[in-house]
Amino acid sequence: MQNQFFFFRTARLAALTGLITLSLSLFSYQIKAQSAQGTSPNLQTGSKTSFQIADPWNAHYDVRADIVMVYGINDAGGHFEQRVKGWREEGYNVQFMTGSAWGQYKDYFLGEYDGKKHFDEGQTMKNGEIIWHGHNVPYIVPTLNYLGYLKTHIKRAIDAGVTAIYLEEPEFWARAGYSPAFKKEWQDYYHFPWQPEDSTAEATYLSSKLKYHLYYRALDTLFSYAKRYSRSEGHEVGCFVPTHSLINYSSWQIVSPEASLASLKNVDGYIAQVWTGTSREPVYYDGVKKERVFENAFLEYGSMVSMTAPTHRKIYLLTDPIEDRRHSWDDYKRNYEATFTAELMYPSVDNYEVMPWPSRIYLGKFQVEGQKEKQPIPPAYATQVQIMVNALQQMPVSENKVSGAEGIAVLLSNSMMFQRFPTHKGYDDPQLSNFYGMAMPLLEQGVPVSTVHMENLGYPATLKNVKVLIMSYANMKPQSPKVHKQLADWVKGGGHLIYLGRDDDPFQSVREWWNMDGLHHKNASEDLFKQMGIVYKKGQTMYRSGKGRVWIVRKDPKELILEKGGGTVLQNLVKAAYAKTKTNKGLQTKNNFILRRGSYIAMAVLADGPTKDPLILKGHFINLYDPELPVLNQLTLQPGSQALLYDLDKEKKSSNKVKVLAVAGRVTDSLWQADKNLFTCLIKGPVETVNAMRIKLPKQPEAKSIVLSTTDGQKVALEEMSWDQASATLFLKFKHQAGGVHLSIQL
Repeated sequence: MQNQFFFFRTARLAALTGLITLSLSLFSYQIKAQSAQGTSPNLQTGSKTSFQIADPWNAHYDVRADIVMVYGINDAGGHFEQRVKGWREEGYNVQFMTGSAWGQYKDYFLGEYDGKKHFDEGQTMKNGEIIWHGHNVPYIVPTLNYLGYLKTHIKRAIDAGVTAIYLEEPEFWARAGYSPAFKKEWQDYYHFPWQPEDSTAEATYLSSKLKYHLYYRALDTLFSYAKRYSRSEGHEVGCFVPTHSLINYSSWQIVSPEASLASLKNVDGYIAQVWTGTSREPVYYDGVKKERVFENAFLEYGSMVSMTAPTHRKIYLLTDPIEDRRHSWDDYKRNYEATFTAELMYPSVDNYEVMPWPSRIYLGKFQVEGQKEKQPIPPAYATQVQIMVNALQQMPVSENKVSGAEGIAVLLSNSMMFQRFPTHKGYDDPQLSNFYGMAMPLLEQGVPVSTVHMENLGYPATLKNVKVLIMSYANMKPQSPKVHKQLADWVKGGGHLIYLGRDDDPFQSVREWWNMDGLHHKNASEDLFKQMGIVYKKGQTMYRSGKGRVWIVRKDPKELILEKGGGTVLQNLVKAAYAKTKTNKGLQTKNNFILRRGSYIAMAVLADGPTKDPLILKGHFINLYDPELPVLNQLTLQPGSQALLYDLDKEKKSSNKVKVLAVAGRVTDSLWQADKNLFTCLIKGPVETVNAMRIKLPKQPEAKSIVLSTTDGQKVALEEMSWDQASATLFLKFKHQAGGVHLSIQL
């Protein structure tokens, strides 16, 4: 027995050491990859907007983005090549999306692929039940055999001429680590027998690391194949990962490679899958648990942008006018405005997935508050959605910043996902409060707090603009000793670090690099403080390290939001730290966020901010969240509300005499013939929905000089027309038609 135990222990230590080596190699590769990254030829197309859909082209849900991601080889009844052809004939850049952890892969599971059923590869819980995504569609343990199956789908998509491959949602549930396939992968990876993940904190940690590795391996294998095969066919495809944010996956107790995907040379970018369904997850603040959709979306988009920005990978930000769960159209509209406003708060990004599944939106039926029967999308909301989508088509990158104190960030790591389930020794982290405890007390004070990914610290740009960094090891652990060297160098160079944590959670003692190979630290922070030259003394809060400072507070971050008034601890710390930075500014608190991007102004007023005052903005605007596109001289925005405005004062300085300022459709073939005083264009949108548009003109046209017609010359009825003298803009309303509507205005 002693010999067996010795062998088991030796093998385990060797495997753990191998994990550390893996983390270090990935980390090292990230730095090398920064200079090696290029852009695939098919990414240099100027395509700005996209949507995903399984269904064939149909004029009723054609939202006229640049890219369509046709979903699934077997989805929508199959006929993949016909679906691709149909969308391409409508002028789209056609790309391919399919699930990495689930999908319409019943032929694989039922034995039609290789003559063997594969339900043993389903992600399985302790009670033996598989976690299902649909009928005969389990969440998958991505075995090498499964990856071989997915390669056949990728090959077929490339043969159909798609320009990019999207493998979405590489997800492994934290509660699933009991299937035969997972046990085999454990043995192959660790070289010692599988351990139930609920047995010890270390088993939980090891199980999560393996899940992370399996989907890292899966995407590396599949994208390498996609690049290699497409090059052999004479056109290189782009490779993208549509994924939820690290914050959401950690909250929902899912493990995914997340930030480490930046080390994959064949990944060209990401889609940030943030929408009402993720952002409405309730969080605590000031002792109250409730939905805080704008705030949560702001943090989620921020974590995705910070994950990709230092790597220079492309990123699309997603929003959805509805969500998977059944709610009312009123609920969808309210939360769509919140998430949409949040994504606009990131001015370095101007690529968007404007919606998933437009057929569900335009042909689906959902509740209307006060009505018993489910209803199709209300006409006014359909028009508003299309106005907002078209605004994304025009949205510029901007160097402007969101209003509020800059340079305050929270440190994140992939290992946030490793500690979520199950709990050990009674230590719990309700609603991911150890993360939100470092963010919400600042965000709710109007501080646009950002996030930094530990995995990106090797990139010089990661901490370039950070003045105050907040972190804890209560909810995550460092995957590499290099992290502490990089943090110590940043602090010694003048950075200000706030460390929160009691460091007594059960994951502090898992076998990791800080307590192996000659290191004997009882928790991870001991090594961090050592690197900074700090000797912690009970009762002492502030320490100097080189040109910087470190504040150590022995409270877990969750305590700051689970208790009423607890957030003042962090607020006071950040005020003190911020006052000592080179900004020479105090920490501004307020109840709102404002960002200007070209002619657009995005605004949000917090429901739980320091005051209940409305935000009042004076000027000349078009309200883009109102389908009537009213011209306003003043906007009063109440707490808990958001707005997107078009700034007409910007147009006064413009030399353009004619311009479509807002429209619920896609405008093409726009032409102003000054010598003839004639403006013409073509407008396309989902048929049977109502287009509303506001156009800047040199003077008011006569009603009879406005002509609307279909592409075959049939007259289209003008439902509404009005002229605003102060802004010199014309408002028009009419129904979209198949093939588009020709507009002609003779002045």
